[in-house]
Amino acid sequence: MPESSALISLRETLCALAGDGHSRRRIMPFGVPDIDSSLTDGGLRLDALHEVAAATPSLRDDAAATLFVAGVAARAWGPILWVVRRRDLFAPALTQSGLMSKRVIHAEADDDAGVLALMEEGLRHPALGAVIGEVRRATPAATKRMHQAAMRGRTVALLLKRPAREGGDPFAATSLAATRWRIGTVPMVGTARPRWEVTLARQTDGAPFAATAIACDDTGRLAPVVTRREQRRVVSEILRVTRSAEDQAEAA
Repeated sequence: MPESSALISLRETLCALAGDGHSRRRIMPFGVPDIDSSLTDGGLRLDALHEVAAATPSLRDDAAATLFVAGVAARAWGPILWVVRRRDLFAPALTQSGLMSKRVIHAEADDDAGVLALMEEGLRHPALGAVIGEVRRATPAATKRMHQAAMRGRTVALLLKRPAREGGDPFAATSLAATRWRIGTVPMVGTARPRWEVTLARQTDGAPFAATAIACDDTGRLAPVVTRREQRRVVSEILRVTRSAEDQAEAA
């Protein structure tokens, strides 16, 4: 089968990049204890395939899943390849999650098979820090190839799964991905950073779990949710230490 023009163009672009991913870290903690402590490796493996889907078909959850992926990519080393089927990425929103547009190499494919082919090509080049693709369907064989390519190149592969049909489950098909995540939004009042319900539906050699976290900031980092009780405890401790210091100063 002849190679597509998109694949040839991408290969030429990647050949111009310099870098060797073999000096990179293997694990990236999220910085949220409820998440990191429940992951088998204490964080996200950066030499593996991970799948992410919106918790519901709502636009809010779809955006949350996209920004979750952007946050992971933002904290990875080097340029990022993002393969899409339609040009609907909103650069300012990605920037708010830490992923600067100058780091992103965009590629466009006609169908899911084209997206997966471009992703596999990207994973062969260690100069990339992450490879992202958006598909509705991916066969177990395709996910196995991507997972193996990610391991060889030590480049994290992030697959955004869309429902194959209205109301369908994006994770209905079997996958060889190391983890499968569902990201949903938590209703909030006010202008604070959104909260996400982060659910790990499956992980290799580990149990599923769910945790609530504050959405990615402009460095790509999630933050743990601090309850009002914890806030009061911290304030009380600060006041206690301050009073103790003042008493010592007066005694001196």
